[in-house]
Order: sequence, then C-alpha cells, then structure tokens
Amino acid sequence: MKATEESPAAAVVVAADEEMRILLRGLLQLHRVRVDGEAEGLTEALRALRDHRPSLVVADTHLSDGTAPELVTGARAQLPTVRFVLIAPASRPPQAFPQGCAPDVVLLKPFRIQQFAEAIAPPPGPPPAG
Repeated sequence: MKATEESPAAAVVVAADEEMRILLRGLLQLHRVRVDGEAEGLTEALRALRDHRPSLVVADTHLSDGTAPELVTGARAQLPTVRFVLIAPASRPPQAFPQGCAPDVVLLKPFRIQQFAEAIAPPPGPPPAG
C-alpha cells in the first residue's frame, strides 16, 4: 500500500490475541502502513478509532469483547470511509453483516502475504484528469 501525498496511510489493529496483533502490525509495517493504535476488543477499538481516525482498520474476528459485526458497524458509524479488512479462520468465515456495514475485504486464514497486501490496498480511484 502506498501512502497518499496528503497523509501517510495509518491503521488501527484489533485482535484479542496478542500474537495476532503483533503479526498484523508487522505485516502492515512491512507494507509501509503506520500503526497508530491497537485494541483487544470492541470497546478499545472504538476508542482508538475516535482518537486516531485511521484510514484503515485490520481486525481479527476473535475479539475480547463485542463481535465482528458490531465492530464494523461502530467503525462505519465513526468513520464512514475507513477501509475495513476483517480476518477470519477459513473454518469459520463470518456470517452476513447488516446492509451498509460489511467489511471491505474478508481475508480467510491462512493467507499469503500477497493476499494481505491486496486486501489493505485502497481500491483504484478514477484515472487522473488531463
């Protein structure tokens, strides 16, 4: 993911498991994404989103409190344009999300680094005018 010229890409990582947070933080840093905050569950995550206003949220489905759909809904309520990547075990993919509150990408574990890079990349914008 390349940072835009206006502001560098910034992310918040959410996962109950500390090892998963460390892994996600490392993968984001590998792709030159600054990690501004981390959280174990819904309550901490919503606070981190309010405090840091990231352009990207990368969250595991296993949270210390709350559920993945609650987290996506809360994130969208605070930051409607935030890119949201949800990571879930392939054996337990997430169920349906409320309309308008789905993550941008659901990445199933195990995943490859290239799949992660594609998941966190912003969608292609319109071609430059001129």
